Parts: sequence; C-alpha cells; structure tokens
Amino acid sequence: MKYIRVKWKHTNPDEPVFLFSELDAGGVELRKLECFRNGFCDFATPNDSTGNAKLSTQPLPELEKIARDPEFEPMEITREEFESVWKKRRYTAH
Repeated sequence: MKYIRVKWKHTNPDEPVFLFSELDAGGVELRKLECFRNGFCDFATPNDSTGNAKLSTQPLPELEKIARDPEFEPMEITREEFESVWKKRRYTAH
C-alpha cells in the first residue's frame, strides 16, 4: 500500500484543499478523502461515498508527474498519517 497527500492550491471554497489517497501496488485508489478549508472531509471507498468524492477509475500518476502542475503539492505519507485523518474525518453537505 502507498499513501499520499496532495495539497490543491486554489481559492475556491467549494473545492477541497487536501486530497488523501490510499493506493494499492498498481496505484489504484482504495480509499480517498477530500478535505475542505472548514475542516470537513468527504470520503470515498469502493462501496460508499459522501459529497462529490469518488475513487479514480484509473491508476493515479506518479507523484513527480502530479507535482509538475503548480496547483498541486503531492507527498507520500505514512499509513498512520492517513489513518489519523481517516478516523477524524467529518463530513457534511457543501
């Protein structure tokens, strides 16, 4: 498993500012969090989701490729970091 956090640099309050993904060995998302400035997070799993969060249908690109877009700051995180955010997630309608 691989865990990533992507900071999305923008000013739209209706879009998430952090994206957290749990990826399998092929880069396919298994769980995802989309966290907003107000602290609320939508989530997606293979069987459930909230808000507009959805798992990607394709493997995610490597972090280096994501980082080429100046709007995004990706980094690999630990499983513990991902699980901490996953357990604290709060969600609401936006």
